[in-house]
Amino acid sequence: MFENALALSQVVLQESGPALEPSAAAALAVGLAAAGAGYAERGIGSAAVGAMAEDEDLFVNGLILTVLPETLVILALVVVFLV
Repeated sequence: MFENALALSQVVLQESGPALEPSAAAALAVGLAAAGAGYAERGIGSAAVGAMAEDEDLFVNGLILTVLPETLVILALVVVFLV
């Protein structure tokens, strides 16, 4: 039963072509990377501000950790423009 369903899905996929156009897939990849980076920065930013409120010497560490997720979006944009 499972083998028949798998074979049928392979035939359907071969006949219908790709599910997304390449430009739509690239836009989806960048959008999801940006959403993930924003979600990560939410927690990192609040923790960094709390740590800086306690000790001002942690500013550089907090800044680096806050900017780190944004590199994912930059790398996603680089991949889009290279492909």
